[in-house]
Amino acid sequence: MTPDCKARCPRTENRPDENHLHTALELAAAGVPTLPLRKGKVPFGNCRACKGNACGGRPNMKNSGPCECASVCHAWAAATTNPRVLTSPAWASAWREAAAVAYHPGGAGLTVVDLDDAAAVTWACETLPATRTVQTTRGEHWIYRGTMQSSNAVRPGVDIKSLMSYVRWLGPSTGTVTDLPGTVCALAVKKPPTARPVVTVPVLADGGACRHRTPAYLDRGIAMAEQSITEARSAVHTTVYRTFLAVLSAHGRCGCLTDAHITRLFTAAQAKGESLWHCIAAWNNARTRLGL
Repeated sequence: MTPDCKARCPRTENRPDENHLHTALELAAAGVPTLPLRKGKVPFGNCRACKGNACGGRPNMKNSGPCECASVCHAWAAATTNPRVLTSPAWASAWREAAAVAYHPGGAGLTVVDLDDAAAVTWACETLPATRTVQTTRGEHWIYRGTMQSSNAVRPGVDIKSLMSYVRWLGPSTGTVTDLPGTVCALAVKKPPTARPVVTVPVLADGGACRHRTPAYLDRGIAMAEQSITEARSAVHTTVYRTFLAVLSAHGRCGCLTDAHITRLFTAAQAKGESLWHCIAAWNNARTRLGL
């Protein structure tokens, strides 16, 4: 079942919390994982036990990770079709404060192309195959059958919401859901940078051997940095900057970093949605902070 089967559901924007819960239960019955959103259209924060993913988080795309917290935690991963969870005491306060209802499109086997303005809608009408659409405040959501990696800003005014993401439920929609086209999938493919980032690395002043060149130290440090970026669930910009800062703090003054190491870090950051410009800016800001 998909959100198109709920086309008759009344619009839930700016409705009391009991209507938000009612909508969530209807969507859940249709096989669509849902969760409440607080003011600002963002998920509720993690509980104390889950803060900073100290619990291990819910890392996979099937929402079945090691965390079994009963609260509304881990953003998109909190989305559920279980009515007992949705109506549980642990979720009651969230529903009382809820400003809207969201759903996890990937969990429902869907991909949503979020068109933010009239220009983006025009582009979609001229480029993408017709499918079920939902009106938003500034544009439209185009809903396709099939899942893919979520990616923001794939082109001006266009985001892709599917796996590991959430979309606000906006009620009435028109048209028939069609299969996810390759055109949409291609939008999320990261293109290689046209120009290699210019990054200079200081060399040893005395020309001696660098103790960091041992695989057991340097390679593990780079691998840990990649993992830190890859596992970031929020605040990706901050995580990338702090990781670059940590790498440069440990290896930036001795000349052991190579272009290959830097490329690995930039690749990990770009896989999380960072642009090449953001990577270069974060790297240079970290070097400036350390006086390199």
